Amino acid sequence: MRKFMQYMKMFPASLKHIFCTFSLLLLMPALMAQEVTEKKQLSKRQVGKMARQEKIENYIRQQEEGALVFDRQTIYGLRLNTDGWNMFFERARMRTVKTANFFYLEVGEKKHPKEKKITNTLDYGFFVETGSPYVYGKQNVFYQVKPGYGQQRMIGGKTNKNGISIHWNYSGGVALGLLRPYYVTVFEETGPNTFIEKDIRYDPANPIPFLTPGNVIQGTGLRHGWNEMSIIPGLHAKSGLRFDYGRFNELVSAIEVGLNAEYYTKDIEIMVNNPARRFFFNAYVAILIGKRN
Repeated sequence: MRKFMQYMKMFPASLKHIFCTFSLLLLMPALMAQEVTEKKQLSKRQVGKMARQEKIENYIRQQEEGALVFDRQTIYGLRLNTDGWNMFFERARMRTVKTANFFYLEVGEKKHPKEKKITNTLDYGFFVETGSPYVYGKQNVFYQVKPGYGQQRMIGGKTNKNGISIHWNYSGGVALGLLRPYYVTVFEETGPNTFIEKDIRYDPANPIPFLTPGNVIQGTGLRHGWNEMSIIPGLHAKSGLRFDYGRFNELVSAIEVGLNAEYYTKDIEIMVNNPARRFFFNAYVAILIGKRN
């Protein structure tokens, strides 16, 4: 090596530069081949893990730089209300770094605060039968179908990939109330000491069979009332805070809490001997999962 260095000192500086450049060009194919070989030695699982990690890091860097992290997101959710439940689908599109517009469709059911399930036990002497639970005094089952449109605004971003971002949502739209008559199975007397089982709904002209607890055998579940449903139009609006605790990748994981209001054009009768209502107001908590792209 010492002799080689002494030999190099005999050449001008320009020739030394040319010689070094030429040597580097000769070594580059060998170095690239070595890198390819090392990549081939990695398993598919390792390569996939590295690619996923790189994607996550890109999301984080883009968010820190204020870039648009994703274009669209699709969300599915379950919401528990103070007066019932809802399932919903949401499709959003980003407009700016901090805002997104979305449309959604909700399907749910409202419960009256005085609803209470009862189970009757029938003693026939030689055997005992337990009927299906039913809600005493329930007149109608109240479903809602609510399409709507809204906007989401980020009010607090994630400081790192394991942080929580906070969004404010506000939205509104049409509310379609669906009233399905509630049926129960009762004993109906057809003669002296002769009874048959019959499915009935509440009849204001003859309420005694429906409202006599000892006369009701059981509820009928979902078997009746679908062809007797009435549609009552209305409007709804809601607002809430969404806490997104998922990592900056293609998956959405969030919890939302908020308030919801609905108004219908006709009185909604759910329970017998209780005031009908047009306006409903509730609080809710929702669990959301989805995907970004």
